[in-house]
Amino acid sequence: MQQNSYFLAKQVKRLKKQNILSMDKIKNISKCDYIIFCLPTPLKNNAPDLTFIISAFNRMFKHLKKNQTIILESTVFTGATSEIFVKKLNKKLNVGVCHPGIHSTHTGLVKNAPNCYWIEKKPLQKNLRESLKREVYCENDANCFTLSEAIDGSCKNYKIVFGVILGSGCGGGLVINKKIVTGTNGLGGEWGHNQLPYPAAKKEKLDTNILRESEIESFISGYGLSKNFNKKYGKKLKTHEIFKAYRNHDIDAEKIIEEFKINLAMSLSTIINILDPEVFVFGGGMSNEIDFFPEIEDLVRKYVVGQEYEGIFLKPKYGDASGVRGAARLGRSSFY
Repeated sequence: MQQNSYFLAKQVKRLKKQNILSMDKIKNISKCDYIIFCLPTPLKNNAPDLTFIISAFNRMFKHLKKNQTIILESTVFTGATSEIFVKKLNKKLNVGVCHPGIHSTHTGLVKNAPNCYWIEKKPLQKNLRESLKREVYCENDANCFTLSEAIDGSCKNYKIVFGVILGSGCGGGLVINKKIVTGTNGLGGEWGHNQLPYPAAKKEKLDTNILRESEIESFISGYGLSKNFNKKYGKKLKTHEIFKAYRNHDIDAEKIIEEFKINLAMSLSTIINILDPEVFVFGGGMSNEIDFFPEIEDLVRKYVVGQEYEGIFLKPKYGDASGVRGAARLGRSSFY
């Protein structure tokens, strides 16, 4: 018990240094721009028990101020936000949702989200609006991630921000002047589905007529990296295990990571040659494994027109929470 208390005290001290306020002083809520609920909702009669969330909200209610953003990250039923927060606030709030894939501007359906089959080719926004009876904004998760970091995250001082998501897949988001840029067809930022630059594709001995095989995502995503490594060297390692082997100077891992660095640099150079962003911000589980960004910055210059680029690479200020933070911003027209 004493050990747990000591650990908790250390964590509180660390959070205070990062200007993250302790909830033991409920009045601090009035100083916050964002309030994130991440409380347990144990199943009770086959439904999430919202007791902890309701109790916390009731405690802080009188300390809330105008224009604060409230984010509910707990596992709850559809409509919980309306049930818990809106009735108390006595007004209708817009809802922002971030999701994988693209929200088609032509059909209203979600597309290119094969890992989330329950929303693929479904009218997610329409269904949520009908269910919640309020305005709902749906947007690609990479775009929401980038928006969050561009507004008040690590990229808040930059005009043109490109967010790079390296996880099981490879996504991207573009924000200019604090607004998401999706383009006419909602495809803005989808660089992971571009074709790998020809020299790299040729080196990998790819059939460039098979589009999916030669996509950027097939090589610089976590899934792509592990698939290619295991196929080439006859092993069965996951992405984080490959990076661990690389750091332990495993020869095969070193070879595949060196190839990865070149493929990533070449792929980023195509974005620079078109958009010339001031900053790249990297998110996704795989990006957490990368500890050689300065090396990638140097490599990128080799493939950029004129071999000059003074942009910078940054990690996100809000980490994995940036996606939902960006989604919470969608209902504010000045950002979307």
